[in-house]
Amino acid sequence: MIIAILSLLAAQPLVTFAQPEDTTMLHVKKTNDFVITGDGSAPAWDVEPWMILPQRNKGRVTYQTSVKLLYSDSGIYCLYQCEDHKITATLQEDFSDLFNEDVVEAFFWTDESVPLYFEYELSPLNHELAILVPNFKGYFLGWRPWHYEGRRKTKHATHITEKNGHILSWTAEFFIPFSLLKPLQHVPPNKGMRWRANFYRIDYDDLISEWSWQLTQTNFHDYERFGTLLFD
Repeated sequence: MIIAILSLLAAQPLVTFAQPEDTTMLHVKKTNDFVITGDGSAPAWDVEPWMILPQRNKGRVTYQTSVKLLYSDSGIYCLYQCEDHKITATLQEDFSDLFNEDVVEAFFWTDESVPLYFEYELSPLNHELAILVPNFKGYFLGWRPWHYEGRRKTKHATHITEKNGHILSWTAEFFIPFSLLKPLQHVPPNKGMRWRANFYRIDYDDLISEWSWQLTQTNFHDYERFGTLLFD
């Protein structure tokens, strides 16, 4: 687990340049594999713009949430930057109900011919939930991976930023190997291939606040409303 507290000199505000609107398609660039650090410090991220996730319910907080994506021959990389002044996270186990506390989530639907997609969650304490979700007419439940080890294991890390003893933000960085997603179809993706996907954040400062790339109607599992990833 990587949880870092930056000093006053090192602490920086959230980056604000990004895609200006909520679009339905995101181009995902290819990269060489790199080391997950939790703070997005790998040079591969530098040229990738942030995509701002719209806040869907206006509660007492109006934090900014941004996402970056990359992919390689071996897997897909995700980086979340979450403005936050209060971390609500107590769960200390992987595969627990992380969605009941502060969390980021990514859903990947690789084949539109079947209602089956992969869900990944990561908490500020660097605990994960990785499940395959069959969803039949709104009835869904996740299945945990078997032989979740070696090349099939994700890589993930988180990073909390403070300034003068006050929390400013947290970041979540993770790598999902394509070997974990098999035998889903269209894995690994080739150039020009498309997946459906959505990206979320939940925050529990006083009231529940939610962010999502694409607006869903019933819940986060409204997969027919996912956006489209185009692999460049």
